[in-house]
Amino acid sequence: MKQPNFSLKGKVAIITGGSRGIGRAIALTYAEAGADVCIASRTAEDLEKVAEEIRALGQKALVVPTNVALKADVDNMVDKTIAEFGTIDILVNNAGMNIMVPLMELREDGWDKVMNNNLKSGYLCSQAAATKCMLEKKSGVIINVSSIAGRFPIYQLGAYSVAKAGVVMLTRVLSWELAQHGIRVNGIGPGLIHTDLGEPVMSAPALELMVKVGVPMKRLGEPEEIVGAALYLASDASSYMSGQTMYVDGGVPV
Repeated sequence: MKQPNFSLKGKVAIITGGSRGIGRAIALTYAEAGADVCIASRTAEDLEKVAEEIRALGQKALVVPTNVALKADVDNMVDKTIAEFGTIDILVNNAGMNIMVPLMELREDGWDKVMNNNLKSGYLCSQAAATKCMLEKKSGVIINVSSIAGRFPIYQLGAYSVAKAGVVMLTRVLSWELAQHGIRVNGIGPGLIHTDLGEPVMSAPALELMVKVGVPMKRLGEPEEIVGAALYLASDASSYMSGQTMYVDGGVPV
């Protein structure tokens, strides 16, 4: 029987939020699998460090400082990737942020910031990558990074939970619209992972109880434990999978 093909040789990937945490881990994994990578976030200095790691693996890296909540920035990111590499095969919508405030105390601008960075960004990036490249060539993969917070509320992360639930539905809608054009859209739902983004949650007094009671594996995850799912979804090994969100969460029951 033919073995699944996990190679990304000759592929081009864009990874938003690629300067640290899960985004960095995915970028390096894709480079190890043979892909050239565009990494985007707001801070060029942090991106350059990851770009050097990608180049050390023998692959090309493009750094594009980007605010993924702004259409002009997203269009620039996609245009520069196409100009540099000639195509886009994989888009990973990983950028995000949170504000640890109960909804009843969250200001309107805080709500907008969480929604724009976690949900609107995925819509903008997916639309740009599809309309500028993937639709014409009738192939491509989009991966949206959601969260277990999109399945149930997490302590003081109300807006974040709402946004990540929206990411799950965005994945299903995009899959429905794009599957006929040869574009697969799936999601990854990380659990409690050691990242800079999750640091406020990690330091919350309720975390130890959350892990003991809610995570069957009784521990936090690491960014490197997300990359297997990311490689599977980006590769031909998942060629008949679309519209799904894979949860990598230590066995959290829902």
